[in-house]
Amino acid sequence: MKALVTGGGGFLGGAVVDALLARGDAVTSLARGDYPALRERGVATVRGDLTDPAAAREAVTGADVVLHVAARAGIRGSAAQFRHANVEGTRVLLDACRSEGIGRLVFTSTPSVVHTGGDITGGDESLPYATHFDSPYPETKAEAERLVLAANGPDLATVALRPHLVWGPGDTQLVPRILDRARSGRLRFVGDGTAIIDTTYVDDAARAHLDAADRLAPGAACAGRPYFITSGDPRPVHELVNGIVVAGGLEPVHGTVPLPVAVAAGAAVESVWRVLERVPLVGDVGDPPMTRFLARQLATAHWFDIGAARRDLGYVPQVPLDDGFARLAASLQVRD
Repeated sequence: MKALVTGGGGFLGGAVVDALLARGDAVTSLARGDYPALRERGVATVRGDLTDPAAAREAVTGADVVLHVAARAGIRGSAAQFRHANVEGTRVLLDACRSEGIGRLVFTSTPSVVHTGGDITGGDESLPYATHFDSPYPETKAEAERLVLAANGPDLATVALRPHLVWGPGDTQLVPRILDRARSGRLRFVGDGTAIIDTTYVDDAARAHLDAADRLAPGAACAGRPYFITSGDPRPVHELVNGIVVAGGLEPVHGTVPLPVAVAAGAAVESVWRVLERVPLVGDVGDPPMTRFLARQLATAHWFDIGAARRDLGYVPQVPLDDGFARLAASLQVRD
């Protein structure tokens, strides 16, 4: 199979590339940055912005399937920046697939498209999209997901995956943030830390993308549908966070902060960051330490039923959570 992976130089995109190469597929990566390590492993690379129609058409040409993993993620940046990357980039890629006759597209979405700020316990794909968002990331991913699923048809089959909190060795988002805050003594649980959540080990998230690519076809059970993807092992948030903390060689964290305090702090920090990011002399202010969206994510239960993915995609998680912590610890020790 010839596969295009957008964002192949990123954390999840790189894991998808690894999984495709491991089974002998030919891979092309479209990304803004230059990734010599991909070329050294035989990956064809196209460098360009997703919103560049010429780059998108060049990248998709000859592909049997497109795995659209690239996105602007995180909690910093303007609404316009998120919309440009996540919505317009997806629109351009869909147009390129149509113009070049590409028949399959797997889209990486997020469970945050249905998160309304309250608890989700065993949520499935019948959950509606949220109507209000505290962050431009889930809002623009929801709009992009709608575009992808609406594009499904006899000439282009599409499917959306919603992997929840992807983590593991090589993570550039969740793991380093947790460890940095734990080292500095700034890590606290919002609420009492007992909210139940689930996550997705990166190898399982990548495997789900290959499962979807293999099952996807016009008229297939998965065509035109979204799927929640997790490791299928919900745990209290304090157990998950401290699993990462201990894997990093640090002592478990026990401090807490009430949710209303965290939400108020998040709103204040967002206001300050919007001002700082517009001041040229300030430079890179980094990610805000708290936002309203992050506070509610940390304090509420959100775990999902992956029965539909098991049934329609043949997805079966392979890495138990405790095995994932052990693999993360080994990778961090090697890096140190």
